[in-house]
Amino acid sequence: MTLLEQAREHLDALSLRYAAQHMERVLEKARQEDWAFLQTLNSLLQEERTGRFDKARERRLKRACFAYKATIDDFDFSFQSSITKKQMKQLLELSWLESAYNVMFLGPPGVGKTHLATALGLAAIDAGYKVLFVHMEELIRLLKTEEISTKSRNKLKRMYKSDLVIIDEIGFLPVNRSEANLIFGVVNDFYDQTSLILTSNKGLIEWGEFMGDPVITSAMLDRLMHKCEIFEMDGESYRLKHRKRILKD
Repeated sequence: MTLLEQAREHLDALSLRYAAQHMERVLEKARQEDWAFLQTLNSLLQEERTGRFDKARERRLKRACFAYKATIDDFDFSFQSSITKKQMKQLLELSWLESAYNVMFLGPPGVGKTHLATALGLAAIDAGYKVLFVHMEELIRLLKTEEISTKSRNKLKRMYKSDLVIIDEIGFLPVNRSEANLIFGVVNDFYDQTSLILTSNKGLIEWGEFMGDPVITSAMLDRLMHKCEIFEMDGESYRLKHRKRILKD
């Protein structure tokens, strides 16, 4: 066994597999550029650290269950003037996550609520936070089947361990009193502990109606809005404005 093979075996035995994978490339670059020993070692350890971070990011991204990927750079701020790029860049600093602040995007379908929520969620993933994206309808189903479904129970466990939870499409379907109680339980558990991003096609004044119980809704909003940034978005649907057509003019 050569010295190179022995070194790779040692790295593998110590679970430094990314360093082992890139060792020959690092050593060759060190030879070409006449690196000092410490610089070579530092570069090898950086490969290990980068590899581990990327792998952990992939795992966080998979567990987040995003509907699609979106970034702030993809967002058309000229089309949606209810929110500015400066405001979103401030949110992308993510300092609000450490203080368990919430963010709410309210407005009609197609104005970019889910896009912005997803962009913030992906930025949080990149920064090392654990994120979960869930539609309101799915969240209710998970809560109602928690006692009988291992799959529901496991996903809810991931939700409660997350640093940021995104609840999408609140208000698209009516909620009965029992379901409103379940949602209140989630909000109450997260209150002042974990950040929430909520998107809704309903204004806050309408929540009592579709939630089925004004008292529960009031208590829920009281907790959500205590530490919260609210964006009321308006305008026409971006999807309809830029719809793809089959027939050409």
